[in-house]
Amino acid sequence: MKRISEVGALLKKIYRRYSSDLITSLQSKGFIDLRPSFLEILSYVSETDSPSIKEIGHACGLKKQTMTSHLNELEKRGYIKRTTGLRDKREQIVIFTEYGEKFKIALLDAIDDLETLYLKSLGDVELDRIVHTLSNFYFKVNEIDKEQKSLI
Repeated sequence: MKRISEVGALLKKIYRRYSSDLITSLQSKGFIDLRPSFLEILSYVSETDSPSIKEIGHACGLKKQTMTSHLNELEKRGYIKRTTGLRDKREQIVIFTEYGEKFKIALLDAIDDLETLYLKSLGDVELDRIVHTLSNFYFKVNEIDKEQKSLI
């Protein structure tokens, strides 16, 4: 197996484990209707003040059709609502409902719990090294992508 394929496989396994651990924690807090595909959107909305649908799609790397489907489902389940942007009336933004705000608190608690668990296993230095390495890798992969697009 080539190294880059191995990196991809490991990242996928780590992400699946992280998502699974996060969902298990959130389910124990009463949020039993979640799917892993919703976590990225809900996490982004938790970290960003009133993001637009376009911003969420870009940040999560989701196509418009997938975004619409996920947002419809999250709205139906009572986590979010869509409203008109304050600056641009043509823009739709996503905000948490009251239930969504409760979810946000549970999500942040669950992430803190996982970080504590991972820190016990890895330690501060190793976890910082992993974050730095992955951030650097992500940055460089994006730079390669930009260079290739500029050649076209």
